[in-house]
Amino acid sequence: MRELASPTPVVVLVSGSGTLLQALIDASADPAYGVRIAAVGADRDGIAGLDRARRAGIPTFVCRVADFPSRADWDTALAAHLDAYAPAFVVSAGFMKLLGPEALARHTVVNTHPALLPAFPGAHAVRDALTYGVAVTGTTCHLVDAGVDTGPIIDQHAVRVEPGDTEETLHERIKVVERQMLVDIVGR
Repeated sequence: MRELASPTPVVVLVSGSGTLLQALIDASADPAYGVRIAAVGADRDGIAGLDRARRAGIPTFVCRVADFPSRADWDTALAAHLDAYAPAFVVSAGFMKLLGPEALARHTVVNTHPALLPAFPGAHAVRDALTYGVAVTGTTCHLVDAGVDTGPIIDQHAVRVEPGDTEETLHERIKVVERQMLVDIVGR
């Protein structure tokens, strides 16, 4: 019988409910997946994503921008938190802060976005797609760079806009596809 290699350590960054994180927690429960979530970091306290990590026995940390005199100081502190867990890469799973040059220089970061980039970058992608009137939108997995959703694209999956879709209904359908795509990409 062949021995499984040690799982690849990743750190996951979250800002909210942690549904993308939960998909990764569920996938990493299978030793054949080959990934271990070494820690979960957040930019704020009291969020469901941190609760999910704690229930799964995953170490957590919080690094709030407001706790530092400058954004650069926050970026350096975040990079140090990430360094402490020696991840092969970092997963931004609904993390709603732009990473700075220190964190990006020291870590490869994978992110998902609820649109087919380069269309509709930024925090309101689903609303923007509906406002524009597209028939198809979707989700993108990309590497994070210094821009806003401008890094190299790893994969994309389309989601059709249905008659009567609201921002919420469309976003929920995108999230289903986004979770599976992220699990697949991180596992590879």
